[in-house]
Formats: sequence, C-alpha cells, structure tokens
Amino acid sequence: MIVLIGFTLLFALLLLRMPIGFALGLVGTLGFGWIVGMTPALKSVGTTASDAVMSYNFAVIPMFILMGNLVARSGISDDLYEASHTWFGGMKGGLALATIASCGGFSAVCGSSLATAATMSRVAVPPMRKCGYSQALSAGAVAAGGTLGILIPPSIALVLYGIMTETDIGALFAAGIVPGLLGIVLYMGAVSVWVHIDPAAAAPAGRTTWRHKAVALRGVAGMLLLFIIVMGGLYVGYFTPTEAAGIGAGGAFLIALGRGRLTFRSIFDTLYDSARTSVALLAILIGALLFANFMNVARVPQDLGAWVEELEVAPLMVVLAIVALYVVMGCFLESISMMLLTVPIFYPIVQGLGFDLIWFGIVVIVVIEISLITPPVGMNIFVIRSVLPDIPIFTVFKGVLPFVAADLVRAALLIGIPGLSLWLPGLMR
Repeated sequence: MIVLIGFTLLFALLLLRMPIGFALGLVGTLGFGWIVGMTPALKSVGTTASDAVMSYNFAVIPMFILMGNLVARSGISDDLYEASHTWFGGMKGGLALATIASCGGFSAVCGSSLATAATMSRVAVPPMRKCGYSQALSAGAVAAGGTLGILIPPSIALVLYGIMTETDIGALFAAGIVPGLLGIVLYMGAVSVWVHIDPAAAAPAGRTTWRHKAVALRGVAGMLLLFIIVMGGLYVGYFTPTEAAGIGAGGAFLIALGRGRLTFRSIFDTLYDSARTSVALLAILIGALLFANFMNVARVPQDLGAWVEELEVAPLMVVLAIVALYVVMGCFLESISMMLLTVPIFYPIVQGLGFDLIWFGIVVIVVIEISLITPPVGMNIFVIRSVLPDIPIFTVFKGVLPFVAADLVRAALLIGIPGLSLWLPGLMR
C-alpha cells in the first residue's frame, strides 16, 4: 500500500510539472521516512547527495557533455553531413541515408540523442527539402537517427545505468558499439524499403567519384581520430572511462580551436551549457537514488523476484514482459527518467534470474530509444518540431513508423542473440 501511494504521488507530481529529479527525491524521502523514520530519511538525503557528487564515476558525465558541446561548437556536423552526402548521395534515398550515417557519427562524439536530433535537423532537413524529399521521410530520418545518440558510446544513458547497477562503464561502452552499428544498418534498410515502395518520397541524386569521397573525409578526420583514441584507449585498458572522458574533452577543445570556431564568449557559453546539463542530470540521479532507497526498504525488488519465481515461467519470458512494459511506459514518460525510475526495481530481478547486466543494459537502452520517437511523448519528435515548426507533428510521427519497426527488429535480435552485445566486452582486457 505504501508503494502504491508512493507511485500515485509521483505521477501526480509529474502531471503537475514538478521536475523529475525533485519528484523522485521527494517521494523517495517521504516513503523511506514512512517505513524507517524521518530522521534517518533526512540523513539519507545528505549522504546520498554527497556520495553522488563525490563519485569518481560521475565525473564521466560532465566531461563527455563538454566534449559533445565542443564538437557541436566546432561546426563539424556540417562536414560530417557533407562527407556522408558524398558517400551515400548517389544511392536511392541517398540524402536520407547520409542523414542516418551522419547522425550515427555525430552521436559517437556527442552522447546525447536530443542534441543530435536538434543539430542534424538544422543541417540535414534543408538539403532534403531542396532536393524534393517528402517531409515525412526527412523528419523521420532525423528523428530516428537522433536516437542513436543514447546508445553509441560515449553514452550518458549507459553511464547512468553503470552507476546505478555498479556495472563496468567501459564494458558497457564496448557493448554498445555493435548494437549501435546494427541500428544504423537497419535504419538505412528502412529508408531503402521506403523509397522502393514510394519512389516519389526521394528524388535521385548524382553520383560522385572515389576521389571526391576521399577528399570529403578530410573534414571529419579529426573527429574520427578523437573517437578512435577515446574508445580505443578505453577498450585496450590504457585509461579508465573518467580519464577517457577528460581526454575526449581536451581533444574536442583542440579540434574546435583548430577550426577557428572558439571565442571567449563561445567558450563561456559552452562551459555554462555543460555545467547546467550536468547539474540537471545530477539532480535527477540523486532523486533516482533516493527513490531506489525507498524501493529497497519496501522490499519491492525482492517481492517482485519472489513473485516471478512463484509464476514458474521461463526467465526469458520475464525479460520480454519487462521489455513490453518499457515500450508501453515510453508512450508516457521521458526516456532517461523512465530508466532511472525502473532500473533499480528491475535489475535485481534480472540478475537473480542469471542474466548478464551488461546485456540487459543494452536491451534497456535500445527499448528506451523506441520511446524517443513514439507518441504521445517522443522527445526527439518535439525537438524537431521546435526546430522546424512548419512540419506538422502528425507528419513527423508518420515518418518515424518504419524506423520504429526497425528498432523492434533490433531489440528482438539483441534479446535472441546476446553475443551481439557481449562479444566486444568479452574481448576486453
């Protein structure tokens, strides 16, 4: 009954537009105090907040956020799209394919789905419009491509998952590479099927020579080198995720400086945006940890685990039920908030059933990606709507449907073939 009241109060506060971090923290503190006592509950607020702030692992987040902001300031997104256009523009639906490829590349150094969607909608949609692409295909490709930012490392969502479940963040980053590439391939397949069924959705474009393709890669050589250094050094064990984040931020600063895009004002704005985003994520994380304390003292994970054992169903069916629940919840909750709300409840159950937490984390992130482009919330869709207000919201939702189908196929492959996620982490030192 206490847990039911807690969830009811939480959703009421969210409907009243209270920030998710404060809502989680308030309900978690009150629930903990109801069961244990308000004095220990208030003490846990200070302890939890100080532990989160002083956590060495949390230093990954502001560094990668700064890295992404510096890369965005450097204007490399334009060169990335130009390179992708050169390589894929001559194919059927080439500009949409280039959009998917450039979104995947930008997310590899950005780590944020919303930032990827906002940036690439400004870069990619105008050329597609100029070439006669349909609004649905243009907006759908950007919205879906933006979801890659939540999975391809460095991923803020994977860092938060690693902190909450005490899972190796470096291994999680390695585990996200193959599913991220698989997502790019499936999204490109969705574009190819679309333009095959409806050729009028994408006008043909001219082909380019191999010389032009090689020249186009020069503009993104710095970004590719930065990604190789950060992920390669992390993968072979030369430095920790926190050190990798610092190296990435320093490399992004040098790239932006070398491209002549930094002024004292832009540096200040970049640092301010990075600090503001980091503090907001920290507030959400502290609230989620306080809510997790409430769930633990209420024995919700233990009781759910015991209930699952009594059902005597196959462990995989339990995972499928959790995935289905995520898909439904994604229609109403924002992705990161949904993850922080549910992972403390679900991961002990999954771990007790004998599943690998790295594999489960990748499955959760992939399913959460679907929530970024599904109605009625669909955060990426509303980002694109704010950047391109002349495109009707219904058109954007129509445009993402083929990509939602591609995401469901990817989720099924990752659940059925765990090696897709666990192969690279298994090779790490």
